[in-house]
Amino acid sequence: MPDTDEIQSLLADALERMDGFVALHSLERLSGGASQETYRLRVAMADGERSLALRRSVGPVGERRFSGPGLAVEARLMGLARQAGVPGPEVHMALRPEDRLGEGFVMEWIDGESLGSRINRSDDLAAARMGLARECGLALARIHAIDVDSSGLRDALNEVDPADEVRQTWERYKGFGSPQPMIDFTARWLLDHLPQEPERALVHGDFRNGNLVVAPGGMAAVLDWEIAHIGDPMRDLGWLCTASWRFGHPEQPVGGFGSYEDLFAGYEAESGRPVDPDHIRFWEVFGSFWWSVGCLGMADQYRSGPDRSVERAAIGRRSSECQVDCVNLLIPGPVVGVVREGGDDGLDLPRVDELLESVSGYLRSEVVPAMDGRTGFLARVAANSLDIVGREVEYGAEARRLEAERLRNLLGVDLPLGELRFLLAEGLRDGTIVMDADGLVDHLRSTVVNQVLIDQPNYPGCVAALESGQVS
Repeated sequence: MPDTDEIQSLLADALERMDGFVALHSLERLSGGASQETYRLRVAMADGERSLALRRSVGPVGERRFSGPGLAVEARLMGLARQAGVPGPEVHMALRPEDRLGEGFVMEWIDGESLGSRINRSDDLAAARMGLARECGLALARIHAIDVDSSGLRDALNEVDPADEVRQTWERYKGFGSPQPMIDFTARWLLDHLPQEPERALVHGDFRNGNLVVAPGGMAAVLDWEIAHIGDPMRDLGWLCTASWRFGHPEQPVGGFGSYEDLFAGYEAESGRPVDPDHIRFWEVFGSFWWSVGCLGMADQYRSGPDRSVERAAIGRRSSECQVDCVNLLIPGPVVGVVREGGDDGLDLPRVDELLESVSGYLRSEVVPAMDGRTGFLARVAANSLDIVGREVEYGAEARRLEAERLRNLLGVDLPLGELRFLLAEGLRDGTIVMDADGLVDHLRSTVVNQVLIDQPNYPGCVAALESGQVS
């Protein structure tokens, strides 16, 4: 992949096609975007200086989640949504093959906040948050009302029904070769609780906090259409309510900023159709299931390239967060957990835990404050990864010992842990292990909670799971 300097040089040449373009002054890659890259541009135009945004793909088209429509269609979708009254940027220019920048487009820069955690806590956005869930309902109803035939979208987008989407996600996960039995359990539950005869409409696919731009006056833009498709429109409402996108505010189920009631009221007012909460709950479960697999996919792409960033590797460990959300939705209850020993008591100076703590502390206290933009963001990600390693060193071995013990009791065989995990996963996949098998849900709950205690013990879903029982 070209580096930032090369991208800036190539882009400056491509921008010559824009009316009024004078010069490209700067290009900054933003902190988010593990699947697509987004850059902020400062350009001189004939009428003055302004900010624009560049969106470009990462990796070949075939590696996109569910082979999304591609950035050319994404740009078209944004234009159609603007015409339908959905806030969003104007697209100025599409990249061409001769630009040597891959697939992408240049669009208007929309001022506002796009980081979910800041949207949920910024004092400047307090008034906007009050009506944001209802605004989301209105915007989604307008998206779902776009005619896929008259717009030509039916020929440009995949059509996926709920069962296909579950099975595609499940098959993708199986291909990673990393058995996570809670994912298999959730897939079984989803296939047993499919929506009956859902509608078909344009689905944004990734409508959530973090893909919205919010200004003090309210929603300013809906972004990131990379997995738009034709399917069940209630998927979008359930995805918006998925626990991963509440950013530390679990008490507000809609993106961490609003209530179900406000979201549904906005949708119903615009669409004229009632919302079934059980239908949304199915897609909430699916959302955690889907993102648990998506996180593993990020780690798999880290291994295979081309993007071997510290961000991709770290996201892989977020799968346990999504799995604990599935636990809380489907099988809440008491937890048998690992004893936290309190660190390495070895005689080495320094101990392994002290080395890890020193590097993590240095990154947070010295590197992150000194770096702007993506470099500072990645330094924080690196510090978080070192914390995970520290917790793994502290009590990972005991967690695995307890997991193996439970699996041997559940399956009745004495095998190494990796083989036991595969045996349980395969039994859930082929149906030889029933969903209410003795000891199954207790094992799944304890295994997932112990893993998220290593990966992110402060995650709200982990805290909620622990409140359902006691960790021994």
